[in-house]
Amino acid sequence: MPTPFNESVIEEFRANGGKVGGPFEGGDLLLLTTTGARSGKETTTPLGYVRHGDALLVIGSSLGAPHHPAWYHNLLAHPVVRVELGTRTFQALAVPAQGARREELFAHAVEAAPGYADYQARTSRLLPVVVLERAEPEGWEPPRDVGTLADKVMEVHTWLRGQLRQVKAEVDAHFAARAAHRGPGAPPPPGLGLRIRQRCLAFCQALEFHHVSEDDHLFPGIARYHPHLTDTFARLAEEHRTVARIQGELVTLLADIGITDPERFHAELDRMSTELNAHLDYEEEQILPLLAGVPWPPATPPAQPSAPTD
Repeated sequence: MPTPFNESVIEEFRANGGKVGGPFEGGDLLLLTTTGARSGKETTTPLGYVRHGDALLVIGSSLGAPHHPAWYHNLLAHPVVRVELGTRTFQALAVPAQGARREELFAHAVEAAPGYADYQARTSRLLPVVVLERAEPEGWEPPRDVGTLADKVMEVHTWLRGQLRQVKAEVDAHFAARAAHRGPGAPPPPGLGLRIRQRCLAFCQALEFHHVSEDDHLFPGIARYHPHLTDTFARLAEEHRTVARIQGELVTLLADIGITDPERFHAELDRMSTELNAHLDYEEEQILPLLAGVPWPPATPPAQPSAPTD
């Protein structure tokens, strides 16, 4: 729940295209909306930020308090966040930096805003440095023409495939780095790293949302008009359950990224790739032709006339 002070800053930010007065006047400020780790409710927090190339950095300073801020715990549970920057609003993947990269980025932040060094000096905890990255998979460009429900479902499928490919590429790079290490010094740590964790968790959560939406709304709606497809929908439901079991295994492995067995994770990811791609192929073959004539977005129903008055 935002404090009264934060609420006033948020209101002023949105009313003035990202510009605020008071203690933030002239500073670089954004609004970060996270999803509660326990509550599932959205919370918006005004935060200072530092640019690093094309990336935005936010620091979990809490003015040097002994505990990480709530928004940091939230983004560990729900990596996709909403960012308001000036008059722009966009989704981002929140990735805490680790090791040498964290030290490099924190030094850059201190150079831009020396107050962060004071906050670090006040506490024994290591202030998190969070990189706000593009949420979409690399190379992703949304289709220009989405005019039917079939187009929309295909857009989601393409996004999911792209996310899965990127997660696999990053896991493969992790294994390659370990295999290529010849010293001196220790090899890369055995854990898969927060970047892989955040992107994989974001993929799993988006996949779950998509399949639940299909099971609860899309498929029952189609089945009413196509009762002869009972076996098709039974197969799709079973495939959803299979994918959900693999997804559950991945989420469990991601719960403690520092000690996760990379080999086991890699095996589960390969299984996810095989099962999900086969499922999407079958769904596109069987279901998309039925949706090709359904407009997207849905037409807004006409407003009901108001009752006559005397």
